[in-house]
Amino acid sequence: MAQPIISFKDYGFQYRAQASPTLHHINLDIYPGEKVLIAGASGSGKSTIGSCINGLIPYAYPGENTGQLLVGGKDPKKESIFTLSQIVGTVLQDTDGQFIGLTVGEDIAFALENDCVPQDEMKLTVEETAKLVDIDHHLEYAPHELSGGQKQRVSLAGVMVENVKVLLFDEPLANLDPAAGRTTIELIDEVQERTGAAVIIIEHRLEDVLWRKVDRIVLMDEGRIVADMPTKAFLTDTMLLEHGIREPLYLTALRYAGVPIREELEPQHVESLRLSGEHKEQVRAWYRDNEGRGGADAQRRDILSVENVSFGYTPEVQNLKNVSFSIKEGEMVSIVGKNGAGKSTLAKLVCGFEKPTSGRICLAGRDLSDDTIKERASQIGYVMQNPNQMISKPLIWDEVEMALLAGNMSVEERKERVEETLKICGLYPFRKWPVSALSYGQKKRVTIAGILVQQPRIIILDEPTAGQDYHHYTEIMEFLKGLNEQGFTIIMITHDMHLMLEYTPRAIVFSEGELLADTTAAHVLNDPALVQRANLKETSLYTLSMSCGIENPQEFTKRFIAYEEAHRKGQEG
Repeated sequence: MAQPIISFKDYGFQYRAQASPTLHHINLDIYPGEKVLIAGASGSGKSTIGSCINGLIPYAYPGENTGQLLVGGKDPKKESIFTLSQIVGTVLQDTDGQFIGLTVGEDIAFALENDCVPQDEMKLTVEETAKLVDIDHHLEYAPHELSGGQKQRVSLAGVMVENVKVLLFDEPLANLDPAAGRTTIELIDEVQERTGAAVIIIEHRLEDVLWRKVDRIVLMDEGRIVADMPTKAFLTDTMLLEHGIREPLYLTALRYAGVPIREELEPQHVESLRLSGEHKEQVRAWYRDNEGRGGADAQRRDILSVENVSFGYTPEVQNLKNVSFSIKEGEMVSIVGKNGAGKSTLAKLVCGFEKPTSGRICLAGRDLSDDTIKERASQIGYVMQNPNQMISKPLIWDEVEMALLAGNMSVEERKERVEETLKICGLYPFRKWPVSALSYGQKKRVTIAGILVQQPRIIILDEPTAGQDYHHYTEIMEFLKGLNEQGFTIIMITHDMHLMLEYTPRAIVFSEGELLADTTAAHVLNDPALVQRANLKETSLYTLSMSCGIENPQEFTKRFIAYEEAHRKGQEG
């Protein structure tokens, strides 16, 4: 039998800065050619395992370890991080933080330059590796000129030039649009077939990773491995939700319909399902029984109007082309589309960070073109994707209060407003805490509180759940839904199709700077032509409903979302 390429034996690890261990009694073997998914809620220890494998522990993150770890037969503590990098190639979640070269070619060549490889050999290796990941036509481009999916290819090529034995991906899908995420999973699969490397994927988006075959799933919780099972067997269990991971939507739909999830069902992907005639009838019966779920939106007045807006960062390129839509007071809307479609540019225009080349933007019928950024900020709040880029004060109270200091409010008025906002955001018990003591999700709430304290009429959020496990995702989204029910208009820029389906009845779809569609969220992911044009992907509910003979997949999706919301409320009750 082959020797494992990665081997943990009763391994434990405690960061030097922490009072208790992060990893406990880890026993895990990964073999050459295997593809393993490591899943778990935030703080479960999965990223720490990744850092142990690629040598960031102990070199970048010192601490104490117990037990044994071998990487390619070597003890990481006795090897240099350079030696380990020749065994394990790591592709980070933030690809921008991994780029070194001024061009794609230079970046891919970086490891070869460190090895003092001759120029002719280096050039040939770079070209061959770039072809493997289909980025060979972009070698002269600067990395920042590429799309999110292309950046992933460059990062992958940069670690492949060393002919590594292990490829480690840390949240590779977090910043990608749905179609680019699917392409990335296909690319990882193709590269593994060509190289025979072991592949380890650390990711929350289970259903997306399972688009291609995964040999087994390792589930982490509180620094321990709670399951290590073949994928097919793992999906028949119900432990995913118990440990903060969302199961694939098609499996949830089958459970709602009363279909037992067994291995013979081949549950690893919606297209691999082997449903009997009886199973399909159970799904159809569930669909019929849930007729009428959902409801129509009440008529409201327009609060935000975008009228024939065009904009370009340079005269030669139009980033937005004649865009028009309106959003009603109290709506909760998703703005979706591939990376570079114009979503974030639109948000900058609405907030006043940029000015339209033509057209106008109105708030409750009033043209905003003469308003300053500060004046707009009192009406329209913008929450960036990364809370660490917004927070500037060490204490929670000071961070939330900061936006009020420039006004004419008295000390007592400010105190009352901050307290009220912290209570709404569930942060009042932590009001004297340092921001550094908070989780990522709690920091996200602080940034929202810093906007909310100004009492804006509209809140725009860029990727509100990026990188969040299912528990924290639900926590943030239920909080935002609560704000929406209090009358706040919520606009979310997102790549998360689950978020769009679950929480926003309406979706505005962009592609190449143009508004492609303004329709229901369910329609967006049940229209194959629109999905292709917008670089999205059909929901697995679409595929399931079609395979079961349901002629209206859009209605099936709507009923599923309404049923799931009622189910969630029932569990909370």
